[in-house]
Amino acid sequence: MQLIKFTHACVRLEDGDRRLLIDPGFWTEREAFDGVTDILVTHEHADHIDVEHIESLLKSQDLRIFAPESVRAIAEKNAPAVAAAISPVAAGDTFTAGGFEVTTVGGEHAEIYEGLPGCANVGYLAEGVYHPGDSFFVPAQPVTTLLVPTSGPWFKLSEALDFVRAVAPAKAFPIHDRLLSTDVGFELTDRWMRMKGQTEYARIPIGEATTI
Repeated sequence: MQLIKFTHACVRLEDGDRRLLIDPGFWTEREAFDGVTDILVTHEHADHIDVEHIESLLKSQDLRIFAPESVRAIAEKNAPAVAAAISPVAAGDTFTAGGFEVTTVGGEHAEIYEGLPGCANVGYLAEGVYHPGDSFFVPAQPVTTLLVPTSGPWFKLSEALDFVRAVAPAKAFPIHDRLLSTDVGFELTDRWMRMKGQTEYARIPIGEATTI
């Protein structure tokens, strides 16, 4: 299986003719969508779903989108075609997307401040690969590859390290890293993850793939 990293929280899984795109937000490169039929979205924020771009794609290709009900409700107001393509999911659901067996976990976005943002967030387990979205929810299921958030307004580095240790994956790769806008931020975060994460950790360059 190939794991391809795109900007910020977006990744793509490929295995033969199976393709699955997760959290393609407004920073995601357009080539991430090539050949994709199924998309997983963890929550409603625009850095995880680019509604306008998906709406434009639906004019020429069929897409199935799996996301919390709140994502569909928001899309119904401004992008009804996108809303119609969304199959709502909640924590505990299991389904097949892009040929991959997927389980949803979690359910809530991590708190930023004073209870905000207070929105739904589901994590996805796709055949051992775990994308938590904007949360540090630790699933009961075993995780072989963890996609660990490494920047954002809703956490600090020590919490990310505790999350990696609690999940105890065989490997971890960073996501949600657009706010680390310089190499200094990348290097500092990566150093701590390698030192204290207690797992094999590596950064995947944007647009490149690694075998998992």
